[in-house]
Amino acid sequence: MAQYDLTSKVGCYLDRHLVFPLLEFLSERDIFDERDLHKGKLELLSNTNMVDFAMDVHKTLYPGEVCRKQNFLLSNIHGSFEQDFVGVTMTVKFLIIETTREGKQLFEYLEKHHNFKLEDLDTLYDYAKFQYECGNYSGAAEYLYFHRVLVQSDDKRAMDSLWGKLASEILMQDWDTAWEDLHRLQESIDTNTVASPLQVIFQNNFLSVFYLLQQRTWLIHWSLFVFFNHAKGRDEIIDLFLYQPPYLNTIQTMCPWVLRYLTTAVITNKRRRQFYYILLAIFQLVSFLSIFPFQVLKDLVRVIQQESYTYRDPVTEFLECLYVHFDFDKAQEKLRECEVVLSNDFFLIACLDDFIENARLFIFETFCRIHQSGDNIDMLADKLNMSEDEAERWIVNLIRNARLDAKIDSKMGHVMMGTQAVSSYEQVIEKTKSLGLRTQMLSTNVERR
Repeated sequence: MAQYDLTSKVGCYLDRHLVFPLLEFLSERDIFDERDLHKGKLELLSNTNMVDFAMDVHKTLYPGEVCRKQNFLLSNIHGSFEQDFVGVTMTVKFLIIETTREGKQLFEYLEKHHNFKLEDLDTLYDYAKFQYECGNYSGAAEYLYFHRVLVQSDDKRAMDSLWGKLASEILMQDWDTAWEDLHRLQESIDTNTVASPLQVIFQNNFLSVFYLLQQRTWLIHWSLFVFFNHAKGRDEIIDLFLYQPPYLNTIQTMCPWVLRYLTTAVITNKRRRQFYYILLAIFQLVSFLSIFPFQVLKDLVRVIQQESYTYRDPVTEFLECLYVHFDFDKAQEKLRECEVVLSNDFFLIACLDDFIENARLFIFETFCRIHQSGDNIDMLADKLNMSEDEAERWIVNLIRNARLDAKIDSKMGHVMMGTQAVSSYEQVIEKTKSLGLRTQMLSTNVERR
């Protein structure tokens, strides 16, 4: 499994605190040597203030040795830094809650009536960062919220404040707030409304483009935490990664391994699942080939083929085998490998059951499109990687749920498909539905712009 593990690739674009959950997950999977993982944790902890965590890891690695970092950190915690800041935060908190002023007006009010200075914003940010490095993510999120309200978009730390707030919400697993912070950060990057010290340096157009590419690469990786934990995540990841050119170009240029997560989202997407049952009757309704979910698969497969020379894994190869080569034996083999890959991926393990179920739907739908009628249950069972009895029950439930014109001949072991003709009126209606869905998605993207 080590060859398919993406922790080292994804971790390069994450804050060190966001890497800890990934390492904890790997410790439970027995993919890598436990001692090496502990050394990795200790290295990450070396630049944080999480004393207790560092001491526990240090004791595990080096029993009997004393961690000398504790005294220094505790002296920082009890220093004057925290005492000087308590009054400022209380004043800001009260005014944000009790007034409806915008950030600029609120800052001017604080400056006039409470002797609040621009330097206090830096103190606010520094204290929030200190809390974050200590592992107090709720405190960091609160202070960074104050900072975001008061800071101007051209401030040198405005963008860092947005990143810190998002990281804090992710680590607290507050997915609704993290969802909002993610979109706020995306908007700032796309509209380029928040200045950065790097942008001041990068006056050259090429370097400025590189800066935006870097920011989007970070956003793509951080968003995986949100997309695979929020209820709307699997819808949003498709729209963002596949249908917004700046982000698709970033994936193709900087991080093609993200195609694993995009592919999983497409296969397991609940919003479009209802259409997959319609696709199962493709041998009856040829016009359904143009409906939206099939177009998503078509677009995704095209991207997978384009990037196959830079990145491949069982998840992307499964779709390629099924929709490009129509190799059912190979697709079945890749599906077995996908089960292992997803069960050992931090972001995708929760999608495993949905993935297997929908992957089987894809295999069944494609197989029926090719063979149309008289399919042997034992052959279908082999393609679906199920026993014959399991496959028969699965197909029966599928026929009931999808209301297909089909029946099973248990004696002969065949699935008999109907051949009901579709009127031209129904074909026009279905094509119009397709246009409506695609137009809605296009208008949504235009509104975001």
